[in-house]
Amino acid sequence: MTDQRIEGAANTVGGRIKDGVGGLTGNDRLQAEGKLDQVKGKALDAYGRVIDGLDGLVEKAPVQYQDKARQGLDFARRKPLLTTGIVAGLAVLLGGLGRRR
Repeated sequence: MTDQRIEGAANTVGGRIKDGVGGLTGNDRLQAEGKLDQVKGKALDAYGRVIDGLDGLVEKAPVQYQDKARQGLDFARRKPLLTTGIVAGLAVLLGGLGRRR
C-alpha cells in the first residue's frame, strides 16, 4: 500500500467527520470542507491504486527497461500533482491530434 492510499483514506475519514460535524452544527463551510476532503481522499486513493498496479507491470517489463520504469514510478510517488498534470496534458494533446484527421 502506497503513502497516497494511506493519506487518501485518512482524508476521506477526516472529511466524513468534518461533514458530519458541520451538518450537526449547521456550519455550511465546515460541511463543504468535509465534502472537499472526501473528494481529495478518494482521488489520492485512486492514484495510489494506479501506482500499486504499475508496480506489478514493472516486474513484467523487459529487464533493460525496469530501472527507468522504477525511476518513473518513484517520480510519480514523489510528485503526484505534477504527474497528474503531465498525463492530463498529454491526453489533451493526443486528443487534439486525433480530431484533426
